[in-house]
Order: sequence, then C-alpha cells, then structure tokens
Amino acid sequence: MSRFSQPDPELTHRLSRRGMLGVAAGATAAALLGAAAPATAATGTASGTKGRGRPVLPPGRLGIQLYSLRDKVSTLGFGPVFAELERYGYDEVEFAGYTQGSAGPITLAQLKRLARNHGLNPIGSHVGYYSNDPAAYTFAQNLTKVLDDAQALGLKHIGTASGPFRYGSTVDAWKRAAEDFNTYGAAAKARGMKFYQHNHSEEFSFATDNPKVRLYDILLKETDPDLVYLEMDIYWAYVGQFRFSKRPDGKPAPFEPLNYVLKRPDRYPLFHVKDGESDPSNPYGYNMTDVGDGDIDYQRFISAVTRLRGHRMAHHWQAEHDNPAESFTFACRSSAHLHSLREKC
Repeated sequence: MSRFSQPDPELTHRLSRRGMLGVAAGATAAALLGAAAPATAATGTASGTKGRGRPVLPPGRLGIQLYSLRDKVSTLGFGPVFAELERYGYDEVEFAGYTQGSAGPITLAQLKRLARNHGLNPIGSHVGYYSNDPAAYTFAQNLTKVLDDAQALGLKHIGTASGPFRYGSTVDAWKRAAEDFNTYGAAAKARGMKFYQHNHSEEFSFATDNPKVRLYDILLKETDPDLVYLEMDIYWAYVGQFRFSKRPDGKPAPFEPLNYVLKRPDRYPLFHVKDGESDPSNPYGYNMTDVGDGDIDYQRFISAVTRLRGHRMAHHWQAEHDNPAESFTFACRSSAHLHSLREKC
C-alpha cells in the first residue's frame, strides 16, 4: 500500500496561517449547505450564472485534487468524502496519497471500487519527484512501485507536483531534470499512462546562470512532448506572471499563462482550477480563495481552451485550494460556480 506523498516544500511554505485556523473555525459551514447543494452544483442554477449560452465546463470533466480535502480524508475516510463529491456534481478525483488516516487501512482495489461506486473517475495522482531516502515513495527512488500503484487504480495520468529543481536552477540543471522526466514518461507510456508535472510559481523564474532564460521554457523545450505532459496550476501560473514579468536585470519579460496552453494544447491534459483575489501588497500578487471568489477569469480561460478545434473534451479541470477554510464548503461552492459559467453568446 502506498503512502501519502510528502507536501511540496514550496507549496507548504505558502500556506497561510489564516487558512490553517479556518479549517477548525469553519467546521459547521458544510452542514449549512443542506440538500440543495448537489442540485446547485449539478444544474448550474446558482446565482453566479453568467448567461444562457453553452456551459463553459465540458460535461464529465470536473475533478478535484484530494489534497484540498486531506483533513476530511484523514478523519472520515475516502467513502464519506467521495459521497459528498458525488452530491456536489464532481466527475473525477486526483489523488495526493492512498491512505486515510484514522479511518483505517484501504487497499488500492477497494479505493478504485469506492471511487467508481460514487461515479468518480480516478484521473491522476501526485507523487514526489525525488528524495534523499532510498526507500522514499518517489519517482526517482521507486518508479516501478509508483507505476504499479497507478496502474492498479486505473489511472490515465501519474505525475508530480515537485518542481524540477533537483540539480539546481541553472540551464544544465533543468536539462538534467528534463532527462529524468523523459525517463519517467517513457516508463509511464509503456503502461498506457501519461507522466505529468504540476507547476508552482517558481518554475516561471529565470536560470541563475542565464537570467534571460525562463526555466519553464527549458522544461518545455527539453522534455519529449510524447512522453512528458504538464498540469498547469492556473493560480500559480498567474502568481508567476506577477512575480516574474521582469528579468533579474529589471528588463520587462511579460508572459500570459493562457498563451502557453494555446500554443501547445496537447501538452496540457490536466489543469488545477484555483482562485485568488488580486493583492499587489502580497509578494505573490494574490490571496488564495475558493473558486469563484477571486479575480482569475475562468470563463475566459476555460472557454479559450475548450473552443480549440478537437479540444472541448480533451482536458480535465481539477478544482483545488491549498488550504481551504472549510474543505467541504470549498468543494461545493467551487463546483457550483464552475457549473454556472456560460459562454458568451
């Protein structure tokens, strides 16, 4: 049985104290959602409806990263969590580990069956990239075991939320990391899966030995597009835009996260949909919030991708919040908002 992957250090250090306290403070909020919650999420009749056009969100493609619900998984277990997600109108789940804490042991076969019984498709999983521990559950240390578990769950995607910083932040360091990713991608492809990397904001910074080169561009160039895929965390990409639209020498280097996707849509099978309120006083430019409460225009972003020829059903959209005030409330409200979005007529 595999273990929960260790939190990514960059992600962990970004979690706010306010959010940490909010998990306990908002514990009663989920009960207030009541029986109306699933109808709101599934039909898109919430007050946030944007119009009468075609739904922005493709049918069957709304998932959630279970890291957002780790408090509930560790105390209630996967079963009650999956039951709530089914009520909220979710179609897919992305794992961040395969254990359920005080709820007791569960096998991969049981986990797969439990998800299916609640109409949830296990679409992917986050696993660590590397560790100094030779026994660690990471791609670098235990590739075969990682892929065995993913295959047992029937996953189509298996990836990491760790940045490609294993060897440093130079151009050659990222080329070496790209070689690692190509190796993992080839092994995943041999089993009918896609290997992917999930970004935070630091991937959009610049190489320490060549400040004209953006590290993310090295990753795209040096990884084989037939072997390595990307899961764009849209929130962290816009944080990267805020932080790294100037080179270290101060010269402008603007970029638009959406353009990365529109130029290479086949490389982005998965997305993380998380939201943030713009806050220029914050060093990251945003304060993370529930989907729909922030300033990231998901009607624009999702529509732009799904309008590409042949791409409406080619991508998977995973709601996420790194540290929600109340995780069931986050899941319900995010689903309701995304289902409510309509394309402009």
